[in-house]
Amino acid sequence: MQTDIITAFVGAQAGRAQLAIAAKLLRLNADNAASIVKVINAAQENINRLANVSTGIGQNVDLSA
Repeated sequence: MQTDIITAFVGAQAGRAQLAIAAKLLRLNADNAASIVKVINAAQENINRLANVSTGIGQNVDLSA
């Protein structure tokens, strides 16, 4: 009976560690999703700024420097 209690305790500790790791991964995924949204919003803002640029701007730029 004592072995059963020890086995259950060890199993509970392993389960606790797995839950902690899963929670950490979920937080990382949420942080990554928020970062992706920020990048998409910034790209959209840049595209909106460029939408008002006249036709032909940037065609004769010298990039040989």
